[in-house]
Amino acid sequence: MVKKLIAKKLKSVGADSQLSATIRESAQQIWLAGLGAFAKAQQEGTKVFDALIREGEAIQRRTRKVTEDKVTEMAAKATGTWDKLEQVFENRVARSLHSLGVPTRDDVAALAKRVAELKAEVEKLNKGAAKTAKPKVVRARPVRQTAPKAALKVAA
Repeated sequence: MVKKLIAKKLKSVGADSQLSATIRESAQQIWLAGLGAFAKAQQEGTKVFDALIREGEAIQRRTRKVTEDKVTEMAAKATGTWDKLEQVFENRVARSLHSLGVPTRDDVAALAKRVAELKAEVEKLNKGAAKTAKPKVVRARPVRQTAPKAALKVAA
């Protein structure tokens, strides 16, 4: 029985040392790969850096374009909303002024037009009357002399 345990132990030690060797070999390969990557990065670092800059600039241009498009879209929506708000305000003010009896701009314009038409008619009539009218001669009237009321009573 002891022989079996010793044989088993030797087999496990051999397996452990084989596992250790495999782990050491893998660690060595990882270390060498890291050194190789570091050396390659030093050699081609400038190229990679320049490529990253170009890629970053392209992303920045796309982002800026999307942002400008969104800003333009939002400005258009805001303008539309502002126009609607302005129209609502104008309508309410107009209704309030109408209920108070304040004439509208159109009412004042129509009245001004009518006054201009009437003025033209009056001028036309005045010109026609001036051509046909004879100049009036104003003569002085003789002044009547009246007796005082007391004198009239005596005479009666």
